[in-house]
Amino acid sequence: MDTLVLLTLTGLGLGALYFLIASGLALIFGLMDVLNFAHGAFLTVACYTAWRTAGTVGGIPGLLLAAVVGTATGLALAVVVELVLIRRLYGRIKEQILVTVGLSLAVPALVQTVWGADARTFPVPDALSGTVGVLGARVPVNRFLLIAVALLVLFGVRLFLSRTRYGLIVRAGVEDRAMVTALGIDVTRAFTLVFALGGALAGLAGVLGGIYFGSLSPHQGTSLLVFAFVVVIIGGLVSITSVALSALSVGLVQQYANYYAGGYGDLAVVFLLAAVVLARPAAGTGSPLGRLRRALTAHRTHAAGGTA
Repeated sequence: MDTLVLLTLTGLGLGALYFLIASGLALIFGLMDVLNFAHGAFLTVACYTAWRTAGTVGGIPGLLLAAVVGTATGLALAVVVELVLIRRLYGRIKEQILVTVGLSLAVPALVQTVWGADARTFPVPDALSGTVGVLGARVPVNRFLLIAVALLVLFGVRLFLSRTRYGLIVRAGVEDRAMVTALGIDVTRAFTLVFALGGALAGLAGVLGGIYFGSLSPHQGTSLLVFAFVVVIIGGLVSITSVALSALSVGLVQQYANYYAGGYGDLAVVFLLAAVVLARPAAGTGSPLGRLRRALTAHRTHAAGGTA
């Protein structure tokens, strides 16, 4: 029982981390139709700036300041990339992919040149480095921190999209940008805001990723980005809530499979992704099970007609 509790809470913490990364991806791709492969690079740089800040100040104040610095770093990088590169490439998917993939390769290489290729220990305060007893299991305290932050981000993003002026402008601009522009509304400014929000979430995820793993490396953002894309594909772009549920599913499956299936957590996530993609109905075709049922019915009808 204690093992199951530990795996479940650890999986929820990992899912919360995946959600923080995937929520920024889902916002940028779902609202702006931009596939941002540089999202992991934002996370990496933010994690390193937070590491330097937390190491310099120390303790809980240092961690709080590191969270602010890391989030601001991700936001600033996103704004610069959007203004300098992405703004000229709206509607040009191939060019967007080439530019963001290039950034995803160049930025970690630059980080490795500055700070080296070896993993560094992230300074976690004593208050977050211990464990707490839950139903007989000793669960790391930082798992609850990640879950709490992910819940706050979920509610904050939902409020931004449904209750704020800029959220409504972005949603309307995605549907019909020409009409919104004709009303005298600057859609590009709203798009920059969304891109900045996605970068800020990546920066926050970088800080919390350092706390979760206790270390950081130049390619940490790239490896986490892979799972974030899996989360977005499974959850879809219908709502941010579906992305959150998808992230929890991926985190739990990965943790359970790592323990019960001999360390094949990553492979289990791939199987989960394949199962969801195959079961998801394509536009206008229905689910694979429904297509199989219709095919069998048509075959029986044809066979009965031939016999008659």
